[in-house]
Amino acid sequence: MTHNDIKWQQHDVNVAQRQALFGHQSAVIWFTGLSGSGKSSVANALEQALAAQGKHTYLLDGDNVRHGLCADLGFSAEDRTENLRRVGAVAGLMVDAGLLVLSAFISPYRSQRELVKSLIPPGKFIEVHIATPLEVCEQRDVKGLYKKARAGEISHFTGISDPYEAPEAADLVLDTSVTSLEDSVQQLLALLKQREIIR
Repeated sequence: MTHNDIKWQQHDVNVAQRQALFGHQSAVIWFTGLSGSGKSSVANALEQALAAQGKHTYLLDGDNVRHGLCADLGFSAEDRTENLRRVGAVAGLMVDAGLLVLSAFISPYRSQRELVKSLIPPGKFIEVHIATPLEVCEQRDVKGLYKKARAGEISHFTGISDPYEAPEAADLVLDTSVTSLEDSVQQLLALLKQREIIR
C-alpha cells in the first residue's frame, strides 16, 4: 500500500457548518518569538478572553506537545522542523473542526513558519511576532535555559548559538517589554474582529 492508495474522505458536515454552530470563524493564531518573550503568556491570556466571550478555542503550546504528539523527537534542526510540521497538521485539522487555534512556538526559521502556513487553509493563518528583545528574554530566563546555553550546556539554542529569523510581514507585532498583557490581548481581539474571525 502506498500514499497513492489513500484518499481524502469527504464528510457531510463541513467546516462552514461547524463555524456556524460556534458563531465564529476558525483560524490559527501563530505566536512566534524567542524563549521567554511572552508567547505562552499572551496566548493564554487571549484564550481566556476568547473563552469569556463564548468562543471555541484550543491552545497548542511548544512544551506541551513534546509530552505526547512529539515525544519521540529530539532538538536537531530536522526534528524541530518535523515537530512544527506535526503541529501544523494538527492545527489544520482543528481549523477544519471550527476552532480558534492558538499556537505558541519559537519556530525560529521563516521556512518553518511557511511550512506550517502551507498546511492551513488560505486566509486562516495569523502570524503574531512577540518581538521582545533578546536582552529582556535573557533577563527573565523563566526556565533557566539562557543560563545553560551561555554555559554551553545547551547547544543550538535560539538567540544564543542559533539564529532567530524575525517575520518580515507579521500580522501583528507585540513587544511584551513595553506592551502590557491586557493591551496585547486588546490588540489581538481588535485584529480578529478586523479580519471578521470574531464579532
